Amino acid sequence: MSTQTEKSPVIGKKSSPRSEAFKTFMKRLLKNKAAVIGGLVILFIILVGIIGPFLLKTDPNAQDILNKLQPPSKEHWFGTDNFGRDIFTRVVFGTKLTLKVGFLSVLIGGIIGIVLGIVSGYYGGIIDTLIMRVMDVLLAFPGILLALAIVSVLGGSLTNVIIAVGIFSVPAFARIVRGSTLQVKKLEYIDAVRALGASDGRIIFKHILPNILSPIIVQATMRIATAILTASGLAFLGLGAQPPASEWGAMLSDGRAYMHNASHMVMFPGMMIVIVVLAFNIFGDGLRDALDPKMKQ
Repeated sequence: MSTQTEKSPVIGKKSSPRSEAFKTFMKRLLKNKAAVIGGLVILFIILVGIIGPFLLKTDPNAQDILNKLQPPSKEHWFGTDNFGRDIFTRVVFGTKLTLKVGFLSVLIGGIIGIVLGIVSGYYGGIIDTLIMRVMDVLLAFPGILLALAIVSVLGGSLTNVIIAVGIFSVPAFARIVRGSTLQVKKLEYIDAVRALGASDGRIIFKHILPNILSPIIVQATMRIATAILTASGLAFLGLGAQPPASEWGAMLSDGRAYMHNASHMVMFPGMMIVIVVLAFNIFGDGLRDALDPKMKQ
């Protein structure tokens, strides 16, 4: 009796569409050298903000009047300020404050803007008109002036700055999310899901929101840079973090009276603001190019 050996076909593991899309995205992103550098700088700054305060044993508010306005040296890498405080230590501790303002304000503005944008784009009609007209009113004011007005009413503090910057970030998110929602809502599979009896909430959170995350992520990344710059401007005007907080904008404000004989007081905090804002903008541009489906592979 002859026996036949049955060969079972070898089935290779196929990558899911999401993993393939992620690989394509990473390939595009890594090709952009500037975006990679920007991402590494952001990662380094975040690590400094988290780990730095634990590594430094110096109190950022410790005063040494006898050694005030000292230039950079081995003992004080960034020099000392008008109270003899170590500027390097204050810059490191200020990293956490600056990033806190940037991330929290964008988180607040993003959540509110996403909700308003999706509701406006999905339901349309009078709801869309009302929401967009309110956004137009907010957009009529320059961002820094709107934040300045809000902080003036609420009072100068780090918490109020976060709220103010978050509010002026809402219109940018709302308009982008509304436009993306209008595009996705017109697709045939949305009509098919609706015909099967899916609720509005299921359609919005399971089918529309996941498909509009790309522009949201790009907008959030670039908005952090704007938030940090705005918060630093408000602190420079005395409406942000209050003394003796080592926020970079407040440090710039403290050092403007000593620019001629102790330029290091403004040079190093200003340099950090420029580096962080530039890094987020460059990385955001790289994300936009990598997430754009029209870009060539």
